[in-house]
Amino acid sequence: MSQAKILTAKELRRVLDHVASRKHAARNRLIVLMTHWAGMRVGEVAALRVSDVLNADGTVKTEIRPDATQTKGKHARAVFVSERLQREIAIYVKLMSARQRTGQLFVTQKRTSFSANSLCHSLNHIYQQTGIAGASSHSGRRSFITTLASKGVGVRVLASLAGQRSIATTQAYIDVNDDQKRAAVELAG
Repeated sequence: MSQAKILTAKELRRVLDHVASRKHAARNRLIVLMTHWAGMRVGEVAALRVSDVLNADGTVKTEIRPDATQTKGKHARAVFVSERLQREIAIYVKLMSARQRTGQLFVTQKRTSFSANSLCHSLNHIYQQTGIAGASSHSGRRSFITTLASKGVGVRVLASLAGQRSIATTQAYIDVNDDQKRAAVELAG
C-alpha cells in the first residue's frame, strides 16, 4: 500500500476552501489544520477535549499534552501549537456554546464523540470530495513532517514533534522531490 499523499500549500488551500463551503465548516477546518499544522494523529484529534486546548482562564494553550490513553503506543507527549493554530482554535472555541466547552472538542453531527475510525473516514471523505488523488487521513501528518524537513528541521526534532520513538519511522514519512534535490546540489557548489 502506498503512503498518503503529501499536500502542497495550494492543495491544502483547496481542501480548506472546499471545507468552508460545507456543513460543519469550522469544525472540519480545525480538524484538517490540527493534522497539517501540528502533525497530530487522527486518533489524537478525535480524543481531544476542550480542556486539552484551553487554559482555565479560557486562553488557548501553547502545548497540548495528550495523555497515554489518547495516543498511539500509549505514550503521553507534547504537541506544540503554533501561533496561527492557536488563533484557529480560539476562533473555533468562540463558536461553541458554554455547554459545549465542557466536553469533547470535536463532535459528530449527532453530537457524539468521534472515534479515531469515524474521524479517519470523515477526513478521507473530505479529501475525496476535493479530488486530491492519494490524499488520506494521514496526509496532514506526512505533510507536516515533510514540510518541516524541507525547511531544515532535524530528524530528531521531527521525531519528537511527531511523537515517534524511532527516527527510522520519522524518516519514512519524509518525501523528497526534485526541487529539493536541485537546491541541495546548489549548496555543494
